[in-house]
Parts: sequence; C-alpha cells; structure tokens
Amino acid sequence: MSTDQDQVLRAATHLIERFAAHDVAGYFATFAPEATFIFHNAPEFLPSRAAYEALWQRWERDDGFHVLACRTFDQRVKIIGDTAIFTHQTETRLAFGTVEQESVERETIIFHRQPGGAWLAVHEHLSPYNFA
Repeated sequence: MSTDQDQVLRAATHLIERFAAHDVAGYFATFAPEATFIFHNAPEFLPSRAAYEALWQRWERDDGFHVLACRTFDQRVKIIGDTAIFTHQTETRLAFGTVEQESVERETIIFHRQPGGAWLAVHEHLSPYNFA
C-alpha cells in the first residue's frame, strides 16, 4: 500500500504531465471545481476552476497560448490530515503564437483528499523564481 505522500506525488506528477502536454481537459480534471488560483502573470485572483478555464481559453484565443514543455524539480510534500501541500520549481516553455517563452517559477499546489481517497488540487499559487 502506498503512503499518502506517494499518492500526492502521483497526483502532482499527473497534473504536471497533463499541463506539459497541453491536455486541457486532463489538466483541469486534476482540480476540484472550487479550486482557487493565484498567478503572478494574471491580474486577478481566480476564485474557481471555471474562472481559470475561462482565462486559459482567452489566452489560447487572444494570444495563441500553448504549453510546449514543463519540467519539475525540488518536489516536496507535507501532509496535514486530509490536506497536502506540494511545492516544487518548474522550468516551462510556452508559445504565444510564434514566440516561445521560457520561465522558471516556484509553485505551491494544495491537494485535498476526496471521499474515496483520491487527491484533487484545491489551490495553486505560482510565483516567478528570482535567483538573487
């Protein structure tokens, strides 16, 4: 039997893999409907998965947004009851139309154990990584 920490790492890996593959439906399925989001590159707090999905669709439509790759490292998990705090650093390659952009960021994803034992993301916070 795997530990909670292993299960959370698998859930996080699945989330990251779906993001890296630009599998929009698969990526958003890793979040609970009530999930919230704070991104350094978005001007507003996103109070739900639906709000983030709408923003993602605008990025695709207006900016030609597409995820090309995402690498994760320095992963850590802390379990507190039915809540898990997952932190890591990412190197992400995105396309905006014909322009590619690379970024290095730190991210915190909060997971909550659902009835039946599955872990779903309920909050994501993304920050730029400053090497200073």
